[in-house]
Order: sequence, then structure tokens, then C-alpha cells
Amino acid sequence: MYGKNPTRVVLFLLGIQLTALWPIAAVEIYTPRVLEAVNGTDTRLKCTFSSFAPVGDALTVTWNFRPLDGGPEQFVFYYHVDPFKPMSGRFKDRVGWDGNPERYDVSIRLWKLQFDDNGTYTCQVKNPPDVDGVIGEIRLSVVHTVRFSEIYFLALAIGSACAVMIIIVIVVVLFQQFRKKRWAERAHNVVEIKSKEEEKLNQGKKVSVYLEDTD
Repeated sequence: MYGKNPTRVVLFLLGIQLTALWPIAAVEIYTPRVLEAVNGTDTRLKCTFSSFAPVGDALTVTWNFRPLDGGPEQFVFYYHVDPFKPMSGRFKDRVGWDGNPERYDVSIRLWKLQFDDNGTYTCQVKNPPDVDGVIGEIRLSVVHTVRFSEIYFLALAIGSACAVMIIIVIVVVLFQQFRKKRWAERAHNVVEIKSKEEEKLNQGKKVSVYLEDTD
């Protein structure tokens, strides 16, 4: 068969050589590792990756879940060209695709969190020929309220300081306006008093002139 078409033989051998020379690299997965979210809200399970091979239609993404109290691993989400949601189980109608493979983002979003969603979520990415690599993990804790971290306290302190400064500026401006108003009222009163005194003096002069004329 190959004797009749030398070109096909050359291409076949070249393909074998390229396959043998193709660098073997593992897919690198990046996740936040630990995530905390409030019961009843939605949250994004972020998972990004890097791969030596270009991203194409061969890319597959698998999300699974291990409950905190133990038990078998459960299917959460699958992506291959198109997203595939679970048809049954705890995540039915509660999970959606929120990634962009072109940007090496394969994140998902969970809706209406429940306390039994506590556990470890795993993100596995295969981008042939890069199919090996460490599986990314996110340990999710569903709580009543989110605990304040140092960043929140710092933001609160900065916000409080800004609010105090704004109040001080407003008080200073109002005080200056009040002082200007008081000075304006005092100046107006002084002018009125002078006007009245001049009017009395003028009336007194008129009376003196009249008396002199009558004499």
C-alpha cells in the first residue's frame, strides 16, 4: 500500500517522529485552595490552568466533589467543547459554566449554597497531549456569615478614618460660614447704628437752625 504512495509513507514517518519529539508537559492547575461563602448565596469556584499545548477541541474539564463527612466522590460538572451539567444529584440545576478556555479559565459557579455543600471540590484539566498534572482542589466552607479578616478590618479602619475626615471638613466649613454670617450681621448692625446716629445729628442741626431763625 505504502509502495504506491511514497508521500504518504514520508508523512507517516514524520508524524511518528513529531509525536516522539513532542515535549511531555503536565497541565498546571491554579485554585484558591480555601474558599468561604454564606449559606443561601452563590459562589464562583475559580480554576485556571497553564498548558504547553495550544487549547483546542480536545480540552476536557472534570469537576468532582468529596463531602466533608466522607462518602463517595460525586460528579459536579464536565466540559468538552460544550458544558455538560449533572442530570441528577445534589448539584442538579445548581451549577453552571463560568469559564473561558481561551483565557485558560475553567471555573464554574454554584447557586443556592447549602451547608451540606461543605467539602473539597476538585478541578481536573486535560489538554492533549498534556494530560497529566496535579488535580486542583478547593476546600469550601459554607457558613452563616463571613468572618472578617485583617483586610476587612483594615478596609473598615480606612473607611472610618475617611468618614471622620469628611465630617471634620464639613464642620470646619460650616463654622467658617457661621462666622462670616455673624461678622456680616455685626457689620450691618454697625452701619444701621451709624446711620441712625447721623440721622439724629442732622435732625438736631435742623432744630438748632430753626430756633436761630425764629430768634
